[in-house]
Amino acid sequence: MIIKSKPLSPFLFRIVVFLIGRILKRRFNKLVIRDIDLKPGHSYLLMCNHFSFLDGFLAYYLCNKVFKEKGVFRSLYIMSLKKQMEKNKWLRYFGSFSVEPGKRSVKESFDYAAEVLSVPGNVLLLYPQGNLESTHIRHILFQNGLKEIVPFISGKCQLVWSSNLIEYFESTKPSVYFNLLDCGTNEGFDFEVLKEKVNAHHKDAITKSIRFTKEPAV
Repeated sequence: MIIKSKPLSPFLFRIVVFLIGRILKRRFNKLVIRDIDLKPGHSYLLMCNHFSFLDGFLAYYLCNKVFKEKGVFRSLYIMSLKKQMEKNKWLRYFGSFSVEPGKRSVKESFDYAAEVLSVPGNVLLLYPQGNLESTHIRHILFQNGLKEIVPFISGKCQLVWSSNLIEYFESTKPSVYFNLLDCGTNEGFDFEVLKEKVNAHHKDAITKSIRFTKEPAV
């Protein structure tokens, strides 16, 4: 049995993103969003690389800037490991619902995710890697959960990827670069094509973040 989420109300969401924004602006030098155009009347599957404890804070900030401030946002949901939710029971009140890879309940989690994404304006945050990995890896390895979610969405859903990268350069504090990619919609979804697009985009985002060094082709 999964732990279902209780998303923040619009009022509490505004308070939380305000506080998160204050924390991040103290912690980081710059927060740069390389944006995309959104499709109105859709739900949104937001996928990011998973590299730090701060990922949830960064995702809230990104969700507010990319979806909320553009007027297409309804509620934020986050797919989280059940063992983490059992340790941190407050997570469900911030939009998290549980998933247990390899367990029978995983289908219930995927069905719930598809249900969430069947409502226009809902945003589902998902980390397709399933594990923490360095922000500097060159290849994003996708777990198969997307194949069990996207084809079962009723209605229109836009798929969005963000390669989140951290660099210092001239500052003593790091900067975060959110490199967004429009991955199309659930209509005509092709998992293999999506993986190719994301990995090409991720490599390009890393290349753009390297200011002067041109790496030799491998």
